[in-house]
Parts: sequence; C-alpha cells; structure tokens
Amino acid sequence: MAVRRIEPILAEIMEALDGISAAAAGKTLDDFNSDWLLRHGIERGIEIISEAARHIPDDLAALAPEIPWKQVRGIGNVLRHEYHNTSGAIVWAVVTDSLPPLRLAVERMLEASQRR
Repeated sequence: MAVRRIEPILAEIMEALDGISAAAAGKTLDDFNSDWLLRHGIERGIEIISEAARHIPDDLAALAPEIPWKQVRGIGNVLRHEYHNTSGAIVWAVVTDSLPPLRLAVERMLEASQRR
C-alpha cells in the first residue's frame, strides 16, 4: 500500500461525516428507508469513510481505541458486496450511534497529525 499523507485522508473522512450529518439532519429511520437517494447517499458516504480508514496508520488509530477500526474498515465491503442483505436499521444505527464518536476521534487524529 502506498503511503499517503494522513491529513487529506482524515479530511476525506470529515467531508463524508459532514455530508452524512447534513443529509440525516431531521430525518428518521422511516425517512431513510423510504428515500432511495437519502439511503444511497448515506451508504456511499459510509463507503468513503470505510475506504479512507484503511489508510489510517495503526499508531494514529491507536489514539482512538474506542473506535472499532476493523468494523469501520470492513463496512464498506458489506455495503458494496452484500447491499441486497443490508439492514436499513443497522445502517441508520451506524449514522446515529457510531458516526458521532468517530467524528470526535478523527478530530483528535487531525490535531495529533498536525503536531507530527
């Protein structure tokens, strides 16, 4: 795997988090399940986060041990290859429960990377 600068990778994650947050604002699980564009846009954002997370060095990921990095890195494959079996409720739970702590972790990593 080619070494990439970490700041652009973390910025890609933050951009996807911002987009998902904006798209999900004021929405419910029912909205998510009934709006094709909303669902697929959010899923695409999660795929981007997942792929970018694969490029976060282990020492930087270690700054956020509360984040299940293996699952973050793997959910993109599930969305790409098992899309027909993907539960809207599970994806929505990722949006509402898992992405806010991920944002805090990425913000910490951005601060740490700027001190490197």
